[in-house]
Amino acid sequence: MSLKIGNIELTNPLILAPMAGVTDLPFRLLCKEQGAGLVCMEMISAKAIAFHNRNTEKLMQIDPGERPVSLQLFGSDPGIISEIAKSIEERPFDILDINMGCPVPKIVGNGEGSALMKNPKLVEKIVSMTVKAIKKPVTIKIRKGFDDNHVNAVEIAKIAEASGAAAVAVHGRTREQYYSGKADWEIIRQVKEAVRIPVLGNGDVDSPVRAKELFEETGCDGIMIGRAARGNPWLFGQILAYLETGTSKPHPSMEEVRQMMLRHAGMQIDCKGDYTGIREMRKHISWYTAGYPHSAKLRAQINSVESLKELEELILTRTGH
Repeated sequence: MSLKIGNIELTNPLILAPMAGVTDLPFRLLCKEQGAGLVCMEMISAKAIAFHNRNTEKLMQIDPGERPVSLQLFGSDPGIISEIAKSIEERPFDILDINMGCPVPKIVGNGEGSALMKNPKLVEKIVSMTVKAIKKPVTIKIRKGFDDNHVNAVEIAKIAEASGAAAVAVHGRTREQYYSGKADWEIIRQVKEAVRIPVLGNGDVDSPVRAKELFEETGCDGIMIGRAARGNPWLFGQILAYLETGTSKPHPSMEEVRQMMLRHAGMQIDCKGDYTGIREMRKHISWYTAGYPHSAKLRAQINSVESLKELEELILTRTGH
């Protein structure tokens, strides 16, 4: 069940998708520990690296324990993207990904993210120049298309392959859909049939059964899991067990969830300091506890928590310990 992207061998084909504000270093380490074959960093602006932005330096932190890891750049200038890729190649990431799927208005308004899908010639330039600039594998992440009138994932994937990309990840929604509606797995199948490089399917995989269905329905080589992993790093191990044995691991007990939240909070504070660490942990606690008894009350109170000690007390009282 391994997967090779360029010269990088993954132990399994399950990949943590890049998510802004979510896939920071602590969360990647937890997902890796729970079985992810590859973890992707939050998207990083090529221009921000060029301008030596301090916050960007923090985003680029990598721990040896999380490798193999994919670093994702976004931008629209082939010269800047390829130059920056070359300037950071010595850093300990294994794969360089170029974002061509982000639907956020500010990004799209700058001609970046999913806006690139409207410009196949620019895609070709970005990929070919970046592939020539570095030795590490270059991949792209795209959507079904920009909107229902411009469904061109197959065309873009073929261009990427011809330009030297080592793999393509396809989210089965258009930019106009954002994350709503149903992901179209048929487009993933079409891309898989059109190219020889590995195709990673993305969209609506929130359980081991759905992961197996995506593999079977599309023939994709790997699965990228995004929103379903928030508050649920165990999902990777559950899917692996199901693919290997046909039976899924049980969902973690409340005690395991509690321990994971506390560990995650400690890692977050170690990585980002008390002030930022606690504040960033609030959303993770909401995801970890969604659907549990008393979780609404906990989520209402979490926003006033200021320290790890307060967080521990709240988790222990609110989760019935």
